[in-house]
Amino acid sequence: MKPDGIKVARAFVGAINRGSLTGLSKLMAAGYTFVDSRGHVHSGRRKGIEGWRHFLAMFPDYRIRVTHALQHGSTVALFGSTSGTYKGRRGPVRANRIRMTAAWRAAIRDGRVRLWQVYADWTEGLRIIDEDSRSG
Repeated sequence: MKPDGIKVARAFVGAINRGSLTGLSKLMAAGYTFVDSRGHVHSGRRKGIEGWRHFLAMFPDYRIRVTHALQHGSTVALFGSTSGTYKGRRGPVRANRIRMTAAWRAAIRDGRVRLWQVYADWTEGLRIIDEDSRSG
């Protein structure tokens, strides 16, 4: 019986929400690829773990809220929102809080995430990060 792709994708979200690099690592396929919201491709399981380590250090309270999930074959689409507080120069202050609508595409193979792609408009997030970097 094939693993339920939606369950695997939701488990991946759960690991992200817990900040669990171990959980993420266990769910990543050997050929894991991450595609960020600007279309930049980051390939390799090791790079994926390091990328999540860096991102979760920048946004220690980062959370994904899934409201809808669909599966077609090995592809899962998740829809919802994301939030987190940028831990920049100002620290995790209210002014550094980022919230946005987002969607994710996951390719699941043998119970593991082979591809994780995020679709979100990071314009506001990048503005907050830029403002924080100029604060002093």
